[in-house]
Amino acid sequence: MELAAFIANVQGATAIAASLFIGLAALGTAIGFGVLGGKFLEGVARQPELGPMLMGRMFLVAGFVDMFAAVAIGMGLYLMFAQNPFLTAVYEAAKTAAS
Repeated sequence: MELAAFIANVQGATAIAASLFIGLAALGTAIGFGVLGGKFLEGVARQPELGPMLMGRMFLVAGFVDMFAAVAIGMGLYLMFAQNPFLTAVYEAAKTAAS
């Protein structure tokens, strides 16, 4: 029964970690896009002739911000739906302990 409780704890902690990956990635991306858009508008308001250059750089940084969120969401979905690597380690440890 102790092994079943340990497996349940690992699965619960994995679900919490996956939800934190997805939630904090979304929150960080939203804050990042807000700051990025505000700074872009400030820059264009100060020097309108630099608008096209600033827009290109803004889209480059927006891609980096979005890439961070995509990687974090991918890791969270992997933990939720793929074979749990932490649970695999628990199974291997249980096999060696039973032998």
